[in-house]
Amino acid sequence: MKNHIIIVISIIGIMGLASCSDFLEEENRNYLSDEILLSDPTALDQMVANAYDKLRLATTFYDLDHQGTDIFTRRDIIAGISELNDYVNLRPVNGSLQTYWTNYYNVISAANIAISRADQVQGLSDADRAIGVGEAKFLRAFAYFHLVENFGGVPLVLEEVKTAQTDFTRASEAEVYDQILSDLEDALDGVAETPARYGKVSKDAVRHLTAKVLLTRGYRAFGNDSDFTEAAALAETVIENHPLVDDFASLVSIENQRNEEVIFSLLYGDNPVSRGVGNFRHLLFKFVYDVYPGQTRSTLYHRGLGRAPTPYFFGLFEDGDERESATIRRLMIAEVNGPDGIIQQGDTSIYFPKTAWAASVINSKDYVVFNPDEYFTPDGLTQVHFPMFKKFDDPGVAYTNPGINPDGERDAVLIRSGETRLIAAEAYLQAGDAGKAAAHVNALRQRAGLDRMVDAGNIDLDVILDESAIEMAGEISRWMDLKRTGKLQERVLAHNPHAALNNAIKPFHSLRPIPQSEVDVTGNSITQNDGY
Repeated sequence: MKNHIIIVISIIGIMGLASCSDFLEEENRNYLSDEILLSDPTALDQMVANAYDKLRLATTFYDLDHQGTDIFTRRDIIAGISELNDYVNLRPVNGSLQTYWTNYYNVISAANIAISRADQVQGLSDADRAIGVGEAKFLRAFAYFHLVENFGGVPLVLEEVKTAQTDFTRASEAEVYDQILSDLEDALDGVAETPARYGKVSKDAVRHLTAKVLLTRGYRAFGNDSDFTEAAALAETVIENHPLVDDFASLVSIENQRNEEVIFSLLYGDNPVSRGVGNFRHLLFKFVYDVYPGQTRSTLYHRGLGRAPTPYFFGLFEDGDERESATIRRLMIAEVNGPDGIIQQGDTSIYFPKTAWAASVINSKDYVVFNPDEYFTPDGLTQVHFPMFKKFDDPGVAYTNPGINPDGERDAVLIRSGETRLIAAEAYLQAGDAGKAAAHVNALRQRAGLDRMVDAGNIDLDVILDESAIEMAGEISRWMDLKRTGKLQERVLAHNPHAALNNAIKPFHSLRPIPQSEVDVTGNSITQNDGY
């Protein structure tokens, strides 16, 4: 018995409102009653699996995580304008905001159904019931954490919604944080230290997320004095259980994606039905390369999704940092023969030197060379060009059609102890222990093959954010990191070339606007954020 309960919901909806996707629909594809479904001991696991599936969709929508930060921008010449990246006329009707909101509330709804119905499932042991509820509460906490950081106080929906509702109101940020931490406390009690199946939530996944939530709350006026020290202590437990992989290239290799550093991943696999929309991180941070001699859309390089690293990001890699060659691709090999016969398949086709080459050197090469100051400078083809990401490569997924995003098969790592080290470093720094903060940053630098270490006298938030940019690029929400540390406006204006040109970001942009359809359908009982 599988896929009996399919939930397609949002937080708000009026049945029959055709123009709005915010509605609750429960479809029993086999037309079985709830009583029959809940008599199956696997029913809780199926309901929780639905929440995992909803999280896969939520975490593959990357616009709000990456764009409009110091290390990621839009893949476009400087002259254009983007609401999300440039903060110019960012409006509540922006479709990306609605998608993000809806996707995470879909996770919450699926989790609520599992939590609300768990006690009704028959033939299930108390331990398995506790595990299922614990998983669901972790997933709900994960979703609410992303919502509260992006939108501020949001409606707290903690029960299964069985009838149309339009009277939702926003809880305060403090109340949302209290609920997140309550859910995580319950999750820690319920889930297993080592889950029976890979990809399930473990106690260390709960500890990691709790540490990150406490770290974030510690900056807020409603935070507790102990938040930073508690975050550091939880992080230490996770780090002890999940040592770093010896080298970064091995960490990001698809051949080694299930390693001891990984704490929580969303699984996809090669089954086109069960993997849903697929993991398409392998399409991130790539430019339109097939207009150059020797290049065509290929399985190796695939197609891009309109996002780019900033020049600042590329400049962060120190000489000898092994993470650089594992993260980005400075050399591109010709996939086909060039039209003039000079470039042959297998030759160097495009190259991005780390430091600028003289014109005389460039002119002596048969291949195309782009210096670091030319990444966002239009050439005769009005294209932008930059070293493409390779850390998310998915070589088993063939490129097929220019209008289709090939569904990726590799796991999407959401939590690993490399980030836990950074959480520990930041928590210790804020708690006043710069020595321990430096030690955690240095563990990552040592793994990267660097000789220069940081010490207690020169570590600060910018040092940690720079280290995180290199270590975690594209894996976590950079926007949430900058917002948490109070560095969003400062670092966007300093390092995002598109946003700096427009100079539109203001302090109120540390919250995104509530999607307008959510405000409208509630008759303004959900209020809008200031500035929008």
